[in-house]
Amino acid sequence: MNMAIEAISRRSLYSCAVLLLVVVSANFVQSQFAEKLIQNPCVSKQTCHECMQAKSCAWCLQPDIGDKPRCFQPSLTPLSGGCPEEYIFNPDNEETLVVKKELSRGGSATASRGSSGQSAAAGEYWSANREESYSKNEYTEESWDTQRQEAIDQSSRKSGKKVNYGSYSESGNIVQIYPQRVQLKLRINQEHRLNIQYSQAEDYPVDLYYLMDLSKSMEDDKVKLSALGAKLSETMQNITSNFRLGFGSFVDKVLMPYVSTVPKNLEEPCAFCAKPYGFRNAMALSTDTRSFTTNVERAAVSGNLDAPEGGFDAIMQAVVCRNHIGWRDQARRLLVFSTDAGFHYAGDGKLGGVIAPNDGQCHMSSNGEYTHSQILDYPSISQINLKVKENSINVIFAVTAQQTGVYEKLSKHIEGSTSATLSEDSSNVVELVKEQYSKISSSVEMKDTASSAIKVTYYSSCLDGGALTQTSKCDGLRVGDVVSFQAEIVVTECPQNPKDWLQTFQIYPVGINESLTVDLEMLCSCPCENKLNPTYEANSPKCKGHGTYKCGICECDNIHFGRNCECSITDVHSESERDRGCRPDNTTMTDCHGKGQCVCGVCECDKRNNPEEVISGKYCECDNFSCERDQGLLCGGPEHGICECGHCNCKPGWTGEDCTCRASNDTCMPPNGGEICSGHGDCVCGACKCQETSEGRYSGKFCEKCPTCSGRCHEFKECVQCQMYKTGPMGDNPDLCAKNCTQFVPKGVETLKVNEEDGDHSCMFYDENDCRFEFVYNDSNLDDIKVSAKEKLECPTEIFILGIVMGVIASIVLIGLAFLFLWKILTTIHDRREFAKFEKERRSAKWDTGENPIYKQATSTFKNPTYNGGR
Repeated sequence: MNMAIEAISRRSLYSCAVLLLVVVSANFVQSQFAEKLIQNPCVSKQTCHECMQAKSCAWCLQPDIGDKPRCFQPSLTPLSGGCPEEYIFNPDNEETLVVKKELSRGGSATASRGSSGQSAAAGEYWSANREESYSKNEYTEESWDTQRQEAIDQSSRKSGKKVNYGSYSESGNIVQIYPQRVQLKLRINQEHRLNIQYSQAEDYPVDLYYLMDLSKSMEDDKVKLSALGAKLSETMQNITSNFRLGFGSFVDKVLMPYVSTVPKNLEEPCAFCAKPYGFRNAMALSTDTRSFTTNVERAAVSGNLDAPEGGFDAIMQAVVCRNHIGWRDQARRLLVFSTDAGFHYAGDGKLGGVIAPNDGQCHMSSNGEYTHSQILDYPSISQINLKVKENSINVIFAVTAQQTGVYEKLSKHIEGSTSATLSEDSSNVVELVKEQYSKISSSVEMKDTASSAIKVTYYSSCLDGGALTQTSKCDGLRVGDVVSFQAEIVVTECPQNPKDWLQTFQIYPVGINESLTVDLEMLCSCPCENKLNPTYEANSPKCKGHGTYKCGICECDNIHFGRNCECSITDVHSESERDRGCRPDNTTMTDCHGKGQCVCGVCECDKRNNPEEVISGKYCECDNFSCERDQGLLCGGPEHGICECGHCNCKPGWTGEDCTCRASNDTCMPPNGGEICSGHGDCVCGACKCQETSEGRYSGKFCEKCPTCSGRCHEFKECVQCQMYKTGPMGDNPDLCAKNCTQFVPKGVETLKVNEEDGDHSCMFYDENDCRFEFVYNDSNLDDIKVSAKEKLECPTEIFILGIVMGVIASIVLIGLAFLFLWKILTTIHDRREFAKFEKERRSAKWDTGENPIYKQATSTFKNPTYNGGR
């Protein structure tokens, strides 16, 4: 097709474009034209799984379809001859809601931690069985709730303990996200919109763990917190009746250079200070407000050397030690981190000789002490973020004003965290926690754990109810508000390992221990490629016994090839020798001119969708459809010629590349006789191609006209001048004009009219005074020459140049004098003002201007040492 397009001449392309504008109004014909001119991305796919991994492609399973491509675009099926519907494999995206419990309006968490552990085991067993079912293609659409219950029951029989089905559910008794589990089957690069709803349940449980820096500088904050413990509990209980409070403290690693290791300082690092420690869980989460106040009062402050503290060690242990801290599976988990200093992070432990990286595990003794403070390095920010996400905890950094900037930047790297300014003595802690909780609970942000092969984009109108916009976060929510999201899920690529075609990921609201589990099956292959498929035939007779027949094609073994595995590599000596038989010479590396397949050293030319279009020749070098066209007709139509091997073979009476030129010159002869094209042109393709000479350019069907030729204009010029305008060489001599101008007498008219069909010729000249005059003559009858001329000459308006020049000069002089006069006036005014100012200052002077009042005459005293008082 590309060779055919390149061979089309400019004139044929113009004709095709005009025809296309008419035909394009019909969608079906437009699709047909597009398929012929635009490369079909599906055609190049040779196997069914390759076809499924291309966007918008379908596979034809019909046997014996010849050379037609099996992978095609369904929208173009009628143009390729079509594939029967029963043989088309073109799976669509599928969505199945598996767990769809309605959103809760209220309630409390009742699931125990013990049962949740058994439920997790049951979930792992059920998930493993599901993947095994997928691999065996045994999955059915029966209720997944039933399959879950069977998995849980089987886990119960193995453990000997009864498992509560409700505790197994990711959301337990309270449901804040809908649905809870879906199954998707998606084609690659085909978008699928999944509807998700979120609503904050009324009276939702809250766990708040207060993690406090108890270095010496925070002593007054500790006193204030112990006094405000009851108020903090009361404030949170006004928000939810199911509230629990816990307390922990930290200082730093008991190593140099963080803490002084001098024996005396290890016992009392500062006045009235306790021994330094890393992290201590002083009180697990509890509803006992008095215990919180008592534990805060008992917690003793300590001291360290450097400015940063070991807060990251404390955060890691408070997050991952769920049993020690007492985090509930179903509660809003808040970790309030209070400090007035910075923090150590991964790598700082090397200063104290700690080189083992933090493992992100719980290392807490029975009395609540962090046991690996001197063994493991500080955790990194990414480790903190990972564990906070895994455990669905909202971290609130309550720090003093000096540290606000640092912790604001830190909160951007930890999911679901916020930062707020704590007063110097923590007196605003209750208002701070209430404000930050309100900020967290009034906002929902959707995130996911999808792999790199899956792209998830979120859309929502939040509470506005308008058009959907791309966003994963909605603010301004209240208890009971239902927010809808649409998650656009796209499989961007099929992983190389088929086991990765089955993936499970979660879509979850940040900071909430609930999620929507998505079981995704990537439709990257075809069932007919499975050995258990009825159409799968190993060593099939259809493949000459040398290959596997699947999905309508043969997959040959290592030593055979060809459409039906009919060729063997032993039939030819080498691949180069085999391919040489499909190339006309050594100057090309393309087999069969790119229009066929090389099978056993012989070209098998491609079949066209149109049966009348045939590719032929030993090397598929010929065809009967890529010749020149005229107005869409091949070789001008069957009456003019036929296309043979890419060239038009014209019938008698016709010639030219597209057979649209007549072979005779009869159509170039003037009707009244005479030479071909009136002697002023050549007969090309049955039409006159007129010449262009020094006199002018000829035109007309038979080149009989020459509008630009001068003719007899110069011959009649002087006579028209002297007779009509009394100008020109004979204008001053009437006798000479009357003697030489006897052929005609010009007729004066206001407007000249030229009729070329009657033989009129137009002339136009300029005389010696640069005046233009025009006239028209007709010499068709040599005995009666008719001349018409304009009555008046068209002369240019006379311009008085000297007057213009003098006027310009006078204007310049006057403008200059005006500027000089203005300058003189301004300088005079300025001088007079300065002089008046000087006179005024002189008159106002209080001392004589002739003598300086400060000056005093010098006095000289002389004494004669020899003079002794007159004696």
